[in-house]
Amino acid sequence: MPMLRLRITGTEDDARAISDLLQGVEGIEHIEETDDLMPHMDDEDSSSAGLSDDIGPGIHELEVEVGNENTAQKIRDAVQELALELDVFVEFETDEG
Repeated sequence: MPMLRLRITGTEDDARAISDLLQGVEGIEHIEETDDLMPHMDDEDSSSAGLSDDIGPGIHELEVEVGNENTAQKIRDAVQELALELDVFVEFETDEG
């Protein structure tokens, strides 16, 4: 089964909206959020603490297992449309399984 990996550059609310959209697509076998599995080693006393790179939108990753390539394409189209509405950036990576 094809596996899509989505990397979303946006807020928690943006990622939740995309995840909610995916829940409503027929043909999805499994959705899992895979980001933040490793601890961040940010040092609060660092000279770079609080810089704009640390304040910007977060990165959220989702793995979506789909039944076939047609469903995968439907997901890409729907997520791209919602990403434009939300003004977020979404990257797709595909594994054929």
